[in-house]
Amino acid sequence: MLRNVSELDVGGKTVFLRVDFNVPLADGTITETHRIDSSLPTIRFLAEKAGRLVIASHLGRPGGSPDPRWSLAPVQRYLERKRSLPVQLAPDCAGPAVRQWLADPEGPRVVLLENLRFDPGEETNDPEFAAALANLADVYVNDAFGAAHRAHASTAGMVEHFREKGAGFLFSQEVEYLSRILSAPEHPVAAILGGAKVSDKIGILKNLIPRVDRIMVGGAMAYTFLSARGVAIGRSLLERDSIAVAREIMEEAERCRVPFLLPVDHVAAGDIGAGDPAVTPDAGIPGDRMGLDIGPKTAALFADKLANVALALWNGPLGLFEREPFQSGTVSVARALSASGATSIIAGGDTVAAVRLAGVAEDMAHLSTGGGAALEFLEGKTLPGVRALEVGDPI
Repeated sequence: MLRNVSELDVGGKTVFLRVDFNVPLADGTITETHRIDSSLPTIRFLAEKAGRLVIASHLGRPGGSPDPRWSLAPVQRYLERKRSLPVQLAPDCAGPAVRQWLADPEGPRVVLLENLRFDPGEETNDPEFAAALANLADVYVNDAFGAAHRAHASTAGMVEHFREKGAGFLFSQEVEYLSRILSAPEHPVAAILGGAKVSDKIGILKNLIPRVDRIMVGGAMAYTFLSARGVAIGRSLLERDSIAVAREIMEEAERCRVPFLLPVDHVAAGDIGAGDPAVTPDAGIPGDRMGLDIGPKTAALFADKLANVALALWNGPLGLFEREPFQSGTVSVARALSASGATSIIAGGDTVAAVRLAGVAEDMAHLSTGGGAALEFLEGKTLPGVRALEVGDPI
């Protein structure tokens, strides 16, 4: 069990809060704030309860040295606007200037460390860097579930230095909702899987088949499964190296008596940019065309299979939803899931964007920030960032 931040003794103490503010930037402006907004409840709680709050995150891939392009300055400005409370951006992530600030009782109460990946010790989980980070605080809180699958200094190495440690509200919520899928306390349980590659979802599919009551597959990965069934897929994306494992997965679903639903029609076109999208009459795709969305019959089939589910996981869009001619299938299924009343867990940035596009994000129980961490968790792996919060006494 993880201790929640609300159970920790933080009064009058300096708290190190690891968050995941690895957000997209365009010309120094944050273009999508979901990950920051999701950690605001934990930040507000600790800003009120703790003596001092030290917030830390990575951003991008600066290569282990300072790079102004990956500074957390845009995040600092966004936090000040959202919280209406001064947030000081430190000039470093663990150097003397930071220690001096924190040693000064009149110093800033809320400090945002500069990008953790400006130091090469972050990604290598260097013990000295981990110890330097740990020396900044009395209490450790992790709210960066999206980085929990990385054994880095700020998510794993430094944690063993703390007796008082726990999970932020977002981290706890991520573990709670994703664990529901694996323990399946509510039935029927449905999994909707899309995206581009079968190879990215092999582990999840193998782990979910014994736990769910039906699986619906769309997106580009569906064409490899269809090809494994001998269905013509035209010029659609195909992972030839994954055909055999796709066949094995479908055979396993059949052995477990879990319906494995693939598209029965498609929106296909000559190319992504072609202005000739058309719905195919059945699952086959002509040789000169590629599938770019599920068709209306498939959307209706998936909607019907979602009508009575109690719990649903959705990871991966069902078509090239970023382009208007190919978003109808994904939007239709999002709205059907919303109407089903199921406890719905949306995992993956593209899938979160898709339910927002459909206007039903507020109807979903949980919009995960997990990314790769959520996928590994659903594969049944123990994440280093989770394990670190459960280990014993500090060194």
